[in-house]
Amino acid sequence: MRILLTGSSGWLGSALAPRLRALGHGVIGLDPVPSAQTQVIGSVGDRDLVMRTVRENRIEAIVHSGALHKPDIEHQRNEDFIETNVRGTLNLLDAAVVSGVQRFVFTSTTSLMISKAIRAGLTGGARKAAWLTEDMSPEPRNIYGVTKLSAEHLCRLYHIQSGLPVIVLRTARFFPEADDMAHAIEQSDANTKANELLFRRLTVEDAAEAHVAALEKAPRLGFDIFIVSAPTPFRPDDCEALIADEHVGELRR
Repeated sequence: MRILLTGSSGWLGSALAPRLRALGHGVIGLDPVPSAQTQVIGSVGDRDLVMRTVRENRIEAIVHSGALHKPDIEHQRNEDFIETNVRGTLNLLDAAVVSGVQRFVFTSTTSLMISKAIRAGLTGGARKAAWLTEDMSPEPRNIYGVTKLSAEHLCRLYHIQSGLPVIVLRTARFFPEADDMAHAIEQSDANTKANELLFRRLTVEDAAEAHVAALEKAPRLGFDIFIVSAPTPFRPDDCEALIADEHVGELRR
């Protein structure tokens, strides 16, 4: 397939682009930052660029992994998040429909599922840990989560309106952030951090493979949302104990 990959210079794109090419696909990378995996320099917020890139390259599938992320909150405005994460997704969906793209994979995040209450954990009064599933109603706690959830809704809408096959992947964290630093961990609630490390992490290689699988299955599934995370050692009935004791996982060894 001829695939447009947004975010091709990023952590995921740098792993996914060569994987797709190794499978025989033609990949056009689009990213504001130049890299060996990026052929088109620019933003998904540039509607003319997006429409032209999809049309001129006769794109058959789109993997939309480009976004502003949670670490960008410190130096980007809310408007920037909306322009990139929401309007950028809208531009790509419009281009997909106009140009007859056959499948669309959207990289979302488990972060949008972590409400303020879940993040607070035991110190916030929670009596048990949250068990995350695709069926729960998200309550994003920041502009990153809000814009990602909005983009998910656009994906669902375009599938309903046009029949475009779309798979949404809510990936767990696969790149380091500031709260992974030793000093930050020492200052955080140890139990909440332990639960996160054991339940909401993922290797970038596995994240890339999930996108490969989503591309393959999209036409058959039509529309669906999947959490992509490493297997957890926990069970739902562990949640009450997990809220207060990060060592519960040792019982599963």
